[in-house]
Formats: sequence, structure tokens, C-alpha cells
Amino acid sequence: MTDRMRLTGLLIVLGAGWGLTQPLTKITVSAGRAEIALVFWQMLVGTLVLGALILWRGRRLPITRVTLSVWLLIALMGTIIPNSAGFRAAAQLPAGVMAIAIASVPMFAFPIALILRTDRFSWLRLFGLALGLTGVALIALPQSSLPDPAMVAFLPLALFPAFCYAIEANAVARWGTGPLDAVGVLFGASALGAILSGTVAIASGQMFVPRAPFILPDATLLANSILHAVVYTTYVWLVGRAGATFAGQVAYLVTGFGVVWSMLFLGERYSLWVWAALATMIAGIALVKPREPIAADAPTRDDAPVTL
Repeated sequence: MTDRMRLTGLLIVLGAGWGLTQPLTKITVSAGRAEIALVFWQMLVGTLVLGALILWRGRRLPITRVTLSVWLLIALMGTIIPNSAGFRAAAQLPAGVMAIAIASVPMFAFPIALILRTDRFSWLRLFGLALGLTGVALIALPQSSLPDPAMVAFLPLALFPAFCYAIEANAVARWGTGPLDAVGVLFGASALGAILSGTVAIASGQMFVPRAPFILPDATLLANSILHAVVYTTYVWLVGRAGATFAGQVAYLVTGFGVVWSMLFLGERYSLWVWAALATMIAGIALVKPREPIAADAPTRDDAPVTL
């Protein structure tokens, strides 16, 4: 088996694992717990998993104004704000629709990059942006696109995390992460995010502590948190090994697998409008994403845009 085939296989596994987080999130929010408390437990588990990885690597993290600023940015725009909105939207919308909505990150990232002057204008990519917006419209406008037309009101909430991730990715691309690699960024942001979200959850009386007998949403919350930490860390390695463009193709797989897993595990079924939206969104992503050469023999580096 060639190295390219192994990397492709790993890419598919990553997409399958990341896509699985969508139905897991749907089950997690079914218990009706406060979103900020769910964010806390997700961040705490991520801190423990990534902390163990950092100890295994034997690295120390510098604590400076720069690193604290990076951790605060990622904690807020990459976790606390988008995940709180995402948990709320997931309680109202099909998990498959959530998977399609999260694929809109490049649609938001492109105009933000133009504003920050970190990317160049392209008519082809502008057409891709239009396709992405068309995909959203195919979900929002037809009365028969969603199981309940009232769900349309929650679609902007489902798109808001993608907007936050786009801001985060552009900020990282514009100003960098200082002396931190992606694992260091993820760990520090997880730890800081756990402190901030835990404080808010306790102060607002929304904190909960899972106790026996544990219910299915407890298990999916734990599984989702561990899975996300593992797949993102692996994704960071893949970026360094195969290049950002090759690894970035995981976005298509995450969306596709998210829809498939939701059908298999949640029994979700979608109208033709939603399938058309999925196809249109994927086409839009293909055009909006920047064209970079794939370097399969590139040296390992941890410089990927960071999203918790």
C-alpha cells in the first residue's frame, strides 16, 4: 500500500469520526441540559485528553500575554460561543441539517479573508460562495424542506457556529498562534474554556454533574468529547504530513458522513430539497476553498487553523 493510499484511508476515517459527532450531539442535547454546562464538560474532557498527550510529548507550554490572548480567542470563538449556539440548534434541527450547516465555514471565511486582505478576490470562488448561499436557501425557503416549517427559525442559529469558526480561522491565519503549535493551542483553549464556561454555568445555576445511573446523553457527551479531541489531533498531524489542501478535503467527508450517520443512528430522512442543498453546498465548498499544492512529503508541522 502506497503512502498516498494510507493517507487517503486516514482521511476517510477522520471524516467518519468527525461526522459521527453530529448524531452524538443530537442525543446529548436530548436530555434538555443547559448548553453552557455541556460546553464545560466537553472542554474538561478535552483538557484531560490533550493534557495527557502533552505530557506524553514532554513539552512545556509558555504562558505569556500572546499565548493567553490566543487561548482566549480560540476558547470564545472556537468553542464557548459556537458550541453553545450549536447545542441549542441541535436540539431543534435534524442532525443531518446541522452537518450541512457546519459545512458553510468556507462560505463565511472567504469574505472575511477579503476584508482582512489575507486572500485574493476570485470570480470562481465568488460563484462558489453563491452556491453555498443557494444551498442554505434550499433548506430555508421551501415549506417542505424540513419536517416542521417552524424549524427554519433555528437555521440562522445553526449557521452561527460556522460564522464563528470562520472568524477564528481568519484570525489565526492573520495573526498566528505565537510559539504554540495546534495541540498546545487546543489544550490551553480547552482549559481556559472549561474555567470560563464552568464559572458561568455555576453562577447561573445551570451546572449539572452526571451521576449513576448514567443515561445515554451522558455516554454520548463523553464519547463526543473524546472523539473530537482525538480526530482533531490526528487532523493536525495529517495537515503537517500531507498538506492543508489534502487534509482540508475532510470537510466533504464530515458533511457526508454526518448525514449518513444521522440516517443510520437517528432514523432521519430528508426531503429532496435537503439533498439538493447538500449537493449545492459541497459544490460551493469545492470552489471557495483556496487552491494550494498538495505536498505529500512535506515535513510535519502543526500550523492548521484551530477549531475546537
